Amino acid sequence: MKFIGIIPARYASSRFPGKPLAVLGGQPVIQRVYEQVCKALDTVYVATDDKRIFDCVKSFGGNAVMTSKDHRTGTDRIEEAVEKIAGEWDVVINIQGDEPFIHKSQIISLCNCFDDPATQIATLGKPFTSMDAVENTNSPKVVLSNQNFAMYFSRSIIPYVRNEEKSTWIEHYPFLKHLGIYAYRRTVLKEITQLPMSSLEKAESLEQLRWLQNGYRIKVAITNIETVGIDTPDDLKRAELFLKEKE
Repeated sequence: MKFIGIIPARYASSRFPGKPLAVLGGQPVIQRVYEQVCKALDTVYVATDDKRIFDCVKSFGGNAVMTSKDHRTGTDRIEEAVEKIAGEWDVVINIQGDEPFIHKSQIISLCNCFDDPATQIATLGKPFTSMDAVENTNSPKVVLSNQNFAMYFSRSIIPYVRNEEKSTWIEHYPFLKHLGIYAYRRTVLKEITQLPMSSLEKAESLEQLRWLQNGYRIKVAITNIETVGIDTPDDLKRAELFLKEKE
């Protein structure tokens, strides 16, 4: 199968404008993401709506493609990018532009999901290690079928553990954190970007619920590697500390 990695990167972020160009350990965040993805995939592009990011990627020898400023989601931006890039791809992998510590093994796990012909979309889940983390509404939870397909994603705690003290729920059920990296069969990517927002998506503000609600099958690969996403300037400081610890 032929895989392509696309990294959507916007300049305008309400919580951290210019985030892809922020410097982490002497390099732009977007460069660190790009170089991590290149460890797993032969073909990688940054899809951006800003010439500053485009020029930055070109300056370190990366591939970049300009896309519209009007996209509502990174998925829409990726669809436009793939349409513009020459070549035929079986699977498109969407790696967030604020994940400088994405690991090679995580991307390979996503690719392996497509050995199952029933997989239309793939993503990652990581076991939670504390109830405090489970209760964080900014960390979506996912519950799986016995075949590791997603049954539901929620910001709420799912499932509810009956007849047990809430503080001990993690001792009775393996709660799974959803990590926002996706892979799509090329035909499926084209289809899902044509779908209107769904009622569940609007309620939880989770785009993947649109796909589930429309009947698409999302395979979830399990990882035990924690990524450090950068959403705010404070996250960048934490990432600097994490980088120093790794080094």
